[in-house]
Amino acid sequence: MIPFLDLRSINTRYRTELIEACTRVVDSGLYIDGQELKLFEQNFANYCGVKFAIGVANGLDALILTLRAWKELGKLQDGDEVIVPSNTYIASILAISANQLKPVLVEPDIDTFNLDPNKIEAAITDKTKVILPVHLYGQLAAMPQIMAIAQKHDLLVLEDSAQSHGAELHGKKAGNWGDASGFSFYPGKNLGALGDAGAITTNDEALAQMLRALRNYGSHEKYQNLIQGVNSRLDEIQAAMLDIKLQFLDQETQCRRNVAQMYLQGIKNPLIQLPKIEKDASDYKQHVWHLFVIRTKHREALQQYFAEHDIQTLIHYPIPPHKQQAYREWSDMSFPISEQIHSEVLSLPISPLVELADIMKIIEIINVGKWYRDE
Repeated sequence: MIPFLDLRSINTRYRTELIEACTRVVDSGLYIDGQELKLFEQNFANYCGVKFAIGVANGLDALILTLRAWKELGKLQDGDEVIVPSNTYIASILAISANQLKPVLVEPDIDTFNLDPNKIEAAITDKTKVILPVHLYGQLAAMPQIMAIAQKHDLLVLEDSAQSHGAELHGKKAGNWGDASGFSFYPGKNLGALGDAGAITTNDEALAQMLRALRNYGSHEKYQNLIQGVNSRLDEIQAAMLDIKLQFLDQETQCRRNVAQMYLQGIKNPLIQLPKIEKDASDYKQHVWHLFVIRTKHREALQQYFAEHDIQTLIHYPIPPHKQQAYREWSDMSFPISEQIHSEVLSLPISPLVELADIMKIIEIINVGKWYRDE
């Protein structure tokens, strides 16, 4: 079996360091808001090139709390509109709804899967206050254009960087383009914890202070609660393990890039649409290949053929947000580009540990396999 992602093998490589980190936390007797969290926050901020990183419980909370903080700071109010890609994972949209804000769905570029900057301005109204670009599958959105639009219309920008740890464009990493950015460290991410975890990055000190209070019951000082916050703290053990894995992130990313390059060079079947890099990208570091996502009108046949040959593939994502039961009020809306993407995408195995022989087998199946003979 060629697994889609073998997390046990990935983490086993750092088993000694991870156990030492956990032991250090256990022996410290301090399990919340200690030195391990402070160290990881500083190191992750340095990695992203920002002033502040605020650890939280998960990636969804990172987005929810950032929007909530802007409300507390008077920059947003109930009913304000947030522009978000129509093909994103639903968490990006849930964060908007959770704050009594209005998601405004905008179609992506079908080649890069990211928010199409050419469609943003048509969606802006006098209620628009935020653009929430998602760096989907590990590729930075068209941030120079998006930031120019935001500046022109005096809008906030919240990056959803859940899949783009270390992605870089024009020398600036994900998490350092917008006014703030939300990261997920879900175990399957490029920088993955051994449980749920997340963080927010920003260069805004007032926002950072508000976020630290919001994640801790609304308390800037112990037992003094100036606002109604939540419990969304990144614990010491997860912070310690993330700090270990951060040291190896660039090395693992290069392995992913090597795999992606083999796929891009080796897959020749005209029935397959390969992922593309943003047209103006001058730096190959833009994409960190959290996922390698192809498109084909014959997805079911190809996925079944892979399964018959013991190759695991996944679909990211099968149902667009406007067709989800959770947002049934949008069911009559039409987003044809997103609907096409969701009906055609298929994610191939990619990780720092995928074997060369497995990559070649996958390429051969796509190019010369019989999965499309009756299509």
